[in-house]
Amino acid sequence: MKATTTIASSSSGTPVAHNAVPPSATSAARANRVAPHSHIKGLGLTAEGFSAGDAGGFVGQANAREACGVVVDLVKSRKFSGRALLLVGAPGTGKTALALALSHELGSKVPFCPMVGSEVYSSEVKKTEVLAEAFRRAIGLRIKETKEVYEGEVTEITPSEAENPLAGYGKTVSHVVVGLKTARGTKQLRLDPSVYEAILKERIVVGDVVYIEANTGAVKRVGRSDAYASSFDLESETYVPLPKGDVHKRKELVQDVTLGDLDAANARPQGGQDIMSVMGSLVRTGRTEVTDKLRREVNKVVKQYVDQGVAEVVPGVVFIDEVHMLDIECFTYLNALLESPMAPTVIFATNRGNALVRGTTDVVSPHGVPGDLLDRCLIVKTETYARAQIAQVLQVRAQVEGIQLGPGVLDKLAEEGERASLRYALQLLAPAAILARMAGRDAIVIDDVDEMGGMFLDAKTSASALAQEAGM
Repeated sequence: MKATTTIASSSSGTPVAHNAVPPSATSAARANRVAPHSHIKGLGLTAEGFSAGDAGGFVGQANAREACGVVVDLVKSRKFSGRALLLVGAPGTGKTALALALSHELGSKVPFCPMVGSEVYSSEVKKTEVLAEAFRRAIGLRIKETKEVYEGEVTEITPSEAENPLAGYGKTVSHVVVGLKTARGTKQLRLDPSVYEAILKERIVVGDVVYIEANTGAVKRVGRSDAYASSFDLESETYVPLPKGDVHKRKELVQDVTLGDLDAANARPQGGQDIMSVMGSLVRTGRTEVTDKLRREVNKVVKQYVDQGVAEVVPGVVFIDEVHMLDIECFTYLNALLESPMAPTVIFATNRGNALVRGTTDVVSPHGVPGDLLDRCLIVKTETYARAQIAQVLQVRAQVEGIQLGPGVLDKLAEEGERASLRYALQLLAPAAILARMAGRDAIVIDDVDEMGGMFLDAKTSASALAQEAGM
């Protein structure tokens, strides 16, 4: 098969040719894309809660990992809501990695809302609104609803037409007959014309597996029946097995939302379909400040759902990195948020020692956090990495990024990490690999690391050079 070429216009209006990329190349490019913490898979603890050595992508930090493991158990048992965990330690010791590992341990169904302390200084909404919104987005609501549905493989779609009473000529669809088949039997349904419009919108044809809600008439296409699957089919199609049981059944549907989603949905004004309403929605700003009255009404409805057994509240986690960037007003508001009935677990992280509390002129407190908020926190300290541990971290990152290290390179990079910082040593990996590839080598050699050290400065060397220039 020949590679096709498509013509697209660049931003300047000049036609640009793009060679079509095979799906395999695209998927390989996505697989090689890594993030700073893509090697973190969890806390790496045993079933008893002890550190399992260098597991889960972590190296060292045994005490901090075990402490976070206890917090995970507290969150799962719903006994840590409204409390706070403070991670303190030098830069590059894994505070953010611990918070991400904690979210991995809790699972994808538990809301995890990360933010940085400086995000609250927004010109669109108040500082307290940013914090309240983050807290609401970290509280999940799992709604369970039992619906009567018709489910099966479509065997027939026959619209029935009738004369349109509003027009002298032309016809309109009066009803549609849909045939559904399951492993147990078949059934013909006589449905409303609105269902036929939904079928056309979903592009449903004979052979598709669908389910239709009995009460609302909503139609959902699940996929193509695997009876139509063929090894020569080039279409990107999802094949599903033929449904079991009867065509008409009761099905439990579970939907996960957050209180922040409910707030935003109720705060957004619902305009009409006229041209002025549409244009107004286009020029309106994206951020809408939610009032406390609206949040109280949402909480009241949520409580009713929980009392009826329809919904379940799932407290999540708010992670605020660089918490010392918050000011005294934000800290005071955090105290109130932690005492609210619906409060998630809060994780703070900071690399400051004794520091001035932002927004004050004379209040110096440990980690730049006021004492009344510190009293609400369990504090976990991360340890500085030794040279051997720096080498292990570099080895893990090299494996994740697919970089081969030649003889002596790991020791050289570990030496640079001990002299400058772990982050500096990690940053040398990718450019050194590019330099090795340009030289026709698969592995990095020591000369590549030396050349990178001559091109890029670490923070300590740069600060030292500036101090020398200032003293001259």
